[in-house]
Amino acid sequence: MSRNPDQQYENELHTKRVVVEGPIGVGKSSLAKRLAKDLEAPTLLEKAEENPFLEQFYRSSVSYALHVQLFFLMQRKRQIEDFIVKTKVGGGLVSDFMIEKDPLFAKVTLDQSEYELYQEVYRNLRFPELEFDLVIYLQAPVDVLQQRIDKRNVSYELGMDAQYLEKLSDAYVTFFLSYNATPLLIVNAAEINPVDNDLHYQELLAHIRQISAGRHFFNPLA
Repeated sequence: MSRNPDQQYENELHTKRVVVEGPIGVGKSSLAKRLAKDLEAPTLLEKAEENPFLEQFYRSSVSYALHVQLFFLMQRKRQIEDFIVKTKVGGGLVSDFMIEKDPLFAKVTLDQSEYELYQEVYRNLRFPELEFDLVIYLQAPVDVLQQRIDKRNVSYELGMDAQYLEKLSDAYVTFFLSYNATPLLIVNAAEINPVDNDLHYQELLAHIRQISAGRHFFNPLA
């Protein structure tokens, strides 16, 4: 009996390892959760609320930048290690962070001497291998990021500095400009809402289904 191509694809999709990335407020965690539900895959999500220095950082970035950065670095390393131990080989995954992005924040927030110390720590840590089949990079201008940050109403994020968001967004653009480690889907997330809008989400999901290699762009409202 011949195998149903759609069923074969769905089985392959459920074993894909996908990471959703982008700057603060762009919607990566919300999209990752929705994708994970459809793909019946476990999630590996950032736990910003567990960082005891984050609130102080947003009040005084100069005093707490290194504290925040090193905590996140160690936290993400532990999360990846725990995930690898607890999950089966070859299973699916949807994550809202990749460890390679951690230095982006460090470069933006740390002064030169702190960044050199961070780099030394980063270079000497042994990160477990966690390979992805697809990276989804969400892009949006700073004013949109700020609107979404205000909408989710996390107290310590309110009033986040626009210059900080601008630098962070530019760092992401630079990083993904030369990124070729995995297939990459760059999504214009400014005018669409794949989290709350079913039509937008289904269009994005259909686009994901077509990707097996290379660099792709998703801008359906252009």
